[in-house]
Amino acid sequence: MLDRFLSKSGIGRQLRQGEVLDAWRKVLGPRLSRRARAVRFLRGELVVQVDSATHLQELQNFTGEQYRHQANRLLGDERIKSVAFRLKQ
Repeated sequence: MLDRFLSKSGIGRQLRQGEVLDAWRKVLGPRLSRRARAVRFLRGELVVQVDSATHLQELQNFTGEQYRHQANRLLGDERIKSVAFRLKQ
């Protein structure tokens, strides 16, 4: 009954999104998570806003996939299917 309520109200989706955003922050740590801030999680895609072109390139080409795997490990499932890094405007 609670599962049905959470599903219909959208609260369940918000809780899952909060879990993903929190896992991303924990994996990156306080310093890097301020520079690469997870802003949205929808249909398996985590959107991360990055504060500089240098960090954007590093995350896209080298470390982003490692962080995705670590966050999924922390969550206990493969919830994050992909990460889209966007340069902060």
